[in-house]
Amino acid sequence: MAQIKVQQKKSAIGRKANQRETLRSLGLKRIGDVVVKEDRPEIRGMVHTVRHLVTVEEVD
Repeated sequence: MAQIKVQQKKSAIGRKANQRETLRSLGLKRIGDVVVKEDRPEIRGMVHTVRHLVTVEEVD
């Protein structure tokens, strides 16, 4: 299955609680953190919630 690489680019300070929790659920703790996740609808929805704080790339 395809995978996506998610990197946190902006801080979660001052953001809504659900956005901070979503970053934590993705495994992102600080700016510059990178995680590789399966490309599933649940993960895409989480990324969509914090799309202004992260960058996303597809990984082969």
